[in-house]
Amino acid sequence: MSWWTTHVTPRLVEVGSTSDAMLAYRRRVCAGLTGRVVELGFGGGANLEALPPEVTSIVAIEPSDVAWQLSEKRRTRSAVPVERGGLDGQRLDLPDESADSALSTLTLCTIPDAEAALREVVRVLRPGGALHFFEHGLAPDADVERWQHRLEPMQMRLFDGCHLTRRIDQLVEGSGLAIDTIERAYAPSLGVMRPWLYAYLGRAVRPA
Repeated sequence: MSWWTTHVTPRLVEVGSTSDAMLAYRRRVCAGLTGRVVELGFGGGANLEALPPEVTSIVAIEPSDVAWQLSEKRRTRSAVPVERGGLDGQRLDLPDESADSALSTLTLCTIPDAEAALREVVRVLRPGGALHFFEHGLAPDADVERWQHRLEPMQMRLFDGCHLTRRIDQLVEGSGLAIDTIERAYAPSLGVMRPWLYAYLGRAVRPA
């Protein structure tokens, strides 16, 4: 990985993770999580502030050592124990059906093989367990979509492979998970930011 990817990108992501608006989204996506939760893309641990009391532990999947270091203060303050469960969401080093819930926030855009990561989520979830997701991706408006395709190469260079044009709902459904609830909308912002801000927020269940 490049110096930029290793040292700068995790800090840029951290800066954008802590606003009041983002915390509100994190609380919404975390609502209903229970038990042992596998979190893809733990980052700086911003979701720890949004966890409901029913969560008993977090298995953090985080490839960046810099992001893991940035999360230290949050992990120390958290009442929920956190273990680093691996570096690669595409190959989880966890037993089958060992998690009650899974969580992914602004992560499926970056994992090189998102389909593989979601298959792994299905494998480690117990039957009836749910993936909670909050992701950005392909917008429904033709003008915005054209800009997403134009901007994606630059986005991928600056933000460690982050895609703007993934259809998150189709990726989730294609994994075998059944979408229970989903919202699709632009996050509030200036219109010029729309290529980055079409959001998918939902919950998908592993069939029993």
